[in-house]
Amino acid sequence: MSMSESQANHGDHGRQRHSGDLLERTFYNCQDGLFGTLYYLVGNGDDAREAFQETFAKCWRLRRNIAEVTDLKVWIYRIALGAARDFHDVAGRPRRTSLVDPDASSLLADDLSQADAARREQIAVVRRALMRLRPNEQEIILLRQNAQMTYEQIAQAINLPGGIVKTRMRLALRKLREALEAS
Repeated sequence: MSMSESQANHGDHGRQRHSGDLLERTFYNCQDGLFGTLYYLVGNGDDAREAFQETFAKCWRLRRNIAEVTDLKVWIYRIALGAARDFHDVAGRPRRTSLVDPDASSLLADDLSQADAARREQIAVVRRALMRLRPNEQEIILLRQNAQMTYEQIAQAINLPGGIVKTRMRLALRKLREALEAS
């Protein structure tokens, strides 16, 4: 191997290590919103954890492309949305829906304060209303709320023009309001 080939290989390794570090930091910083989004999209904690792990694995496999990515958070969420969609496309896999967070089972103890119980009920009502929306409407609301993305970032994540994202958001919020009022 020539000196220039060795330097090129070392440079590729350094870029890949830097990409891996950047990916790990970004993934860590958005993990709560990402898991919450997946939780709502796939319907329960076990499936959300599986989709979350698949998202990280796919991002890791594609980390060499990070230099070409303009917004790493959007890129990660785009991959996560694909993992959630793929999760439902698997033949024979029923969508399991849980309206109670399995990680919150300890909160269901007898010593719950009334305020905590009321808050849990409000969350369950919102979750049920959100589940009544179409998947593409859920995605937009969750990207805005959980990922705290701008409309432009959401448009990039779901590959739609910004105007369509804003229109879908308005319609989804209207449907969500109507569902909440009916509850």
